[in-house]
Amino acid sequence: MRRALSFRPSSIRRLSIRARLSFVFLLLFMLLLALGLESLRSLSYVNDASAQIRDRWLPSTRALGDLNNFTTDFPAAEAALLREDDADRRAASVRQMSELDRGIAAAQHAYRQIRRDAAEDELYRRFEAEWHEYRGLVDRIALAPNAAAAAVPPAVADPASPATVGAAARAEAIPSITSRAAYDAASATLGLLTDRNVASAREASESSNITYAQARGRVAFAIFLAGVLVAGAMVHVTRSISAPLVDLAERMHRLAASETGAEVRGVEVQGTQRHDEIGEMARAVVVFRNNAIDLAQNRQALAQHATMLQDKLAEEQRLTLLQRNFVSMASHEFRTPLAIIDGHAQRMISMRERLTAEELAQRARKVRNTVRRMTQLIDNLIGSARLIDGPIDLNYHPRRVDLAVLLREVRQLQQELSPDAQIVEDLPALPLCVYGDASLLNQVFGNLLSNAVKYSPEGGAVRVSVAEDGAQVVVTIEDRGIGIPESDRQRVFERYFRGSNTSGIVGTGVGLYLVKTIVDLHHGAIALDSHEGEGSRFIVRLPRMDVEPATGMRAARQLDLVGAG
Repeated sequence: MRRALSFRPSSIRRLSIRARLSFVFLLLFMLLLALGLESLRSLSYVNDASAQIRDRWLPSTRALGDLNNFTTDFPAAEAALLREDDADRRAASVRQMSELDRGIAAAQHAYRQIRRDAAEDELYRRFEAEWHEYRGLVDRIALAPNAAAAAVPPAVADPASPATVGAAARAEAIPSITSRAAYDAASATLGLLTDRNVASAREASESSNITYAQARGRVAFAIFLAGVLVAGAMVHVTRSISAPLVDLAERMHRLAASETGAEVRGVEVQGTQRHDEIGEMARAVVVFRNNAIDLAQNRQALAQHATMLQDKLAEEQRLTLLQRNFVSMASHEFRTPLAIIDGHAQRMISMRERLTAEELAQRARKVRNTVRRMTQLIDNLIGSARLIDGPIDLNYHPRRVDLAVLLREVRQLQQELSPDAQIVEDLPALPLCVYGDASLLNQVFGNLLSNAVKYSPEGGAVRVSVAEDGAQVVVTIEDRGIGIPESDRQRVFERYFRGSNTSGIVGTGVGLYLVKTIVDLHHGAIALDSHEGEGSRFIVRLPRMDVEPATGMRAARQLDLVGAG
C-alpha cells in the first residue's frame, strides 16, 4: 500500500476559507456602509441647496412680490382719496388704503423673518424708511382734506370761476407731486431689492443644480467603485475558493470513473500545498487517488489471475476433449484396417489349400498395404499432435515434391480405405513439382480427400484434379456431399470447430485447421466454395517449383539444397 499523505494540523493554517469569506463579507459591508454614507452626504448637500432656495429665496421672492403688488396699488388709492369730495367715497378710499397697509405690513413681517445678508438688509431698511416717509405724507394729506381749498385766494373764491378751479388744481398738485417723489424713491429701492433677490435666487438655483450634478457624480463614482470592488471580491472568491473546489470535484469524478491504474495516475491533484480547507481536501483526494491506484492494481492482478485460471481450465478442457476425440477417432480409424487385415487372414486360412502362390502373394501385399496404412495413420496422429502442440517449423523438411505422384498415392490409399467410394482423378502425366514437405502435404490432401469421402453420401463421386496456373500449382478436391452451412464457412478452419450439420459423424475438428496451418507454412493459400446440401470444393494453391534446364545454375543449386535437406 502507498504511504498516505500526511495532513497538516489546522493550527498552522495561514488563512482559512472562513476567514477569507469573512474578510470579503466585511469588505462588502464596509463598502455598502461607505456607499450609503456618501449617498447621505451628497443628499445633504443637495438638501442644503434646496433648503436655501425653499427657506430663503422662495419666501423672500414671495414677500417682495407682495410688497411690489401692494405698493403698486397704493398710489391709485391715494389719488382716489385726493380727488373725491364725497365723504362716503373718501371713506371707501381710506378703507382700501388700510387694507393695503395691512398687506404691506404682513409682507414686511414675512420678509423680516427671512435671513438676509448685510447689503439686502441695508436696502430693506432704506425701503422701509422711504416708505414710512411716503406714508406720512399720504396721512397728512388725508387728515387735511381742505388744505387745498384754504390755499385759494379769497378774491377768486368763486368755485365756478376759472381762476378758482386753476388755483384748486395747483393746490392739489402740490401734495401729489411731493408724495409721488417719496413713492418713486421707495419703489426704486424696492426694485433694487427685488432685482438683487431675483439675481441671488438665480445664483442659488444654479448652485443647487451644480450641487446636484456633483452629488450625482459622486454617487455614480461610488457605485462604480463599489462595482469594481465587488467584481474584484468575486474574482478573488472564484480563483481562490470556487475554482479550486470545482477542479477538485472534477478530478474526483475522473477518479471515480477511472478503471485502470494508468488512468488513475493520470489524474493530477492541484492545491496540496495550500494551508486551508481546500488544501486539506486536496491532500485527502491524493490519499483517495493512491488508494484507488492500489485498488486498480489489485483488481488488475486479480483479473489477470482469473484469466490465467480460465486459460488453464480451458486448456485442461481442451486436453480432455482431445483425449476423448483421440480415443473415438482411434477406435474408428483403426477398426477398418484391422478388419481388412483380419478378413484377409481368415481368407488365407480358410482357402490355404486352394490359393495359388500368386493369389497368396496378392493377399499378403494387401495385408502389408493395410499395415502401411495403419502405420501412416499412426504417423499422422503423432505428427498432427506435434504440429498442433509444438513449433511447426521443427517438423518442416522441404524438398522437391511431384504433386501428381503424391495425389495418386493419396487417392489410392483412400480408395483402399473406402472401397465403395467413387474417387475420380484428373492428374497430368507430366510432373508438377512444388518445394515442400511430402509428409505434411500428404496429410493436407489426405485429410481433404478423407473429409470429401466421409461427408459424401454412398455413391457420391469425389473428384481430385491438379493443374498449373501461372507460377502456382492448383489442386482441387470436390465432392457432392452434405456441404457446409453458410453460417459455418467463416469458422471452418478454426481449431476444434465442426460444422453444425456434422452430428453423428466421427471427427476431431482439427483436420481443416491442420490443413490451413500446413498450407500457410508452404506459402500457399486455400479457398472454400460450398453450399449446404450441394457439396464442397477445396482449392489449394502452392508455389510451383521450376525444374526446367532453362533455370540454369540457380535451379541446380536449389535442387542440391533440397537433396541435402
